[in-house]
Amino acid sequence: MPFLLLIPLGLLCTLLPLHHGAPGPDGTAPDSAHYRERVKAMFYHAYDSYLENAFPYDELRPLTCDGHDTWGSFSLTLIDALDTLLILGNVSEFQRVVEVLQDNVDFDIDVNASVFETNIRVVGGLLSAHLLSKKAGVEVEAGWPCSGPLLRMAEEAARKLLPAFQTPTGMPYGTVNLLHGVNPGETPVTCTAGIGTFIVEFATLSSLTGDPVFEDVARVALMRLWESRSDIGLVGNHIDVLTGKWVAQDAGIGAGVDSYFEYLVKGAILLQDKKLMAMFLEYNKAIRNYTRFDDWYLWVQMYKGTVSMPVFQSLEAYWPGLQSLIGDIDNAMRTFLNYYTVWKQFGGLPEFYNIPQGYTVDKREGYPLRPELIESAMYLYRATGDPTLLELGRDAVESIEKISKVECGFATIKDLRDHKLDNRMESFFLAETVKYLYLLFDPTNFIHNNGSTFDAVITPYGECILGAGGYIFNTEAHPIDPAALHCCRRLKEEQSEVEDLMREFYSLKRNRSRFQKKRMSSGRWEPPAGPGTFSSPENHDQAREKKAGKQKISLLSCPSQPFTSKLALLGQVFLDSS
Repeated sequence: MPFLLLIPLGLLCTLLPLHHGAPGPDGTAPDSAHYRERVKAMFYHAYDSYLENAFPYDELRPLTCDGHDTWGSFSLTLIDALDTLLILGNVSEFQRVVEVLQDNVDFDIDVNASVFETNIRVVGGLLSAHLLSKKAGVEVEAGWPCSGPLLRMAEEAARKLLPAFQTPTGMPYGTVNLLHGVNPGETPVTCTAGIGTFIVEFATLSSLTGDPVFEDVARVALMRLWESRSDIGLVGNHIDVLTGKWVAQDAGIGAGVDSYFEYLVKGAILLQDKKLMAMFLEYNKAIRNYTRFDDWYLWVQMYKGTVSMPVFQSLEAYWPGLQSLIGDIDNAMRTFLNYYTVWKQFGGLPEFYNIPQGYTVDKREGYPLRPELIESAMYLYRATGDPTLLELGRDAVESIEKISKVECGFATIKDLRDHKLDNRMESFFLAETVKYLYLLFDPTNFIHNNGSTFDAVITPYGECILGAGGYIFNTEAHPIDPAALHCCRRLKEEQSEVEDLMREFYSLKRNRSRFQKKRMSSGRWEPPAGPGTFSSPENHDQAREKKAGKQKISLLSCPSQPFTSKLALLGQVFLDSS
C-alpha cells in the first residue's frame, strides 16, 4: 500500500511581532545592514562569554557560566570561531588567537576523540584559518601557503586520525585515542557520514603538504560506501567497518548520512572530479524516487524503499543549499519553504518533526541553535535574491535572541514548546550559525568575491592566485579556497608536462628523420600524409596518460573542458549539458 502523506491543512504559526527591519506593508525586505550589526553583536556576546568563562575548555556552559570539554580537549570553540572573526572583519583578534592556539593546543594527549568531529571542526578550522592568515594580516612564513604553523597543526591532528582508517574495508572507526590509536574493543559500527566526510579536508591537506595519504584514505572510504549501496541505489545509516555489513538500514538525507552526500558535491567542485559528481547524481535519483513526498524527504528501508520514519529532521535542512550547488533551484526553494513553515511554527527547527501529525516527536523537541536552514537560505539568496530568504534570517535572529540569549552567551533550547533551555552552547553556533547569518546579510563580504579581485602569491613552486572566490565550506562552515590546492604542486606538475611534451617532440622528430632517410635512400621523396602517418593523436594521448599517471587534464594545453568551464565562481552551477 503506498504511503499517504497527510499534511495538516494549516500549521499554527507563532508569528513574531513587527520590529525595526522587518518587511513593511509595501513588502520591502528586512534591512540587511541592521541585521548584520545584530548578528555581529550576537557573535561577540557569545564569544566574549566563552573567553571570560570557559577558555581553555572546548565549549561554554552558558547557564552556569563555566566551561567543559566535549569533543576532545582542544579549546574547540576558539578553533571553530577563528575564521568567523575574519569574516566579521576582526583581524586583530584573529592574529591574537592564532598565537594563543600555537601556544596552548596539544594533540599528543590521552583522549578518545570523534574522528568525524575532530576532522570537520579541528582539521577544517585550522586549514581554513591557515589559508586566510595572509588576508588577516598575519606575518606568514616563507613558503606559505605550502607551510605554516596552522597547517602543521592541522596535519598533526589529521595524522592522529589515520589509525582509524586501518580496517579491512578502509572505512574508519568512529573514535580514536589521540595517543594510542584505536582502543581494543572499540565498536566497529560507524555512521555513514562518519565515513564519507573527509575528502574536503583531507584532499586539501594532501595538496598543501604533498603527502597523498590523506586524500587516498578519504577516497577509499568514499568508494567503499558507494560499493555498499543497495540495489535500488540507497545507503543506510550505520555500517560495520570491519565486515561492510549494514547495521542500521534506514535511508534518508538527514542525521547519520547528511554530510556524505554534501561531500560528494563539494568534493567534486573542489577537486573538479566528475566521478564524485556522477556518484551524487545517481544517489539523487534514488533519493527522489524513494524518499521524496510533496517536497519533503522521509526515511525509507534501504533495500525495499518502504517508509520507515515519516519525519523531518532539522539536520536535513542543509539539503536545499546542496540542491542550489547543482543548479536545482526550483526544487530547492520548494523544500526550503516547507522547512520554513516548521521554523515559523516553533521559532526554530525541532530535531525531529512528524510530518503527518505536524508536530514534534517525543524527546526530540529541542533546537541546539543549528545552522542548516540558515545555511540553505544563504546559498539560495546568493542564487536567487529572493527576499523571503532574508525573512528567514530575520526570524532566526529574533527567535535566537528572544529564546536562548542568557547572561553568559546563548543556550541550547531544550524544548521548543515551552522554551526550556539546556546548559550548553555548541561550538558550531559561532562556527556556522552566526557565520551563515552574517553572510546572508553581507552581500559584499570577501567570501562572496566573484573573481573581480584576487591576490597573487609567490611560492617556492611558482606564482599562484588566492582569494578570487568560489570558497568551499566544509560541513562546519570553514571556507576552503579551492585555488590553494594548486599552489603547492603546480611547478612539479608543469615540469612533468614539459618533459612529456619534449619527449614526444623528440620522438616525433626522430621518427620523421628515419622516414625521410628511408625515402631518400629509395631515390624518391613523398611528403608524409599527415601527423597520423607517424603517430596518431590517440597514441600520443595514451603515451601521455601512462607517463602522467593519475593526471587527466594537461596544465599546458587548452582543451574545451565542458565540465570545468561550467563551474561558476560562486559554486552555484555544476551542470554539463553536453
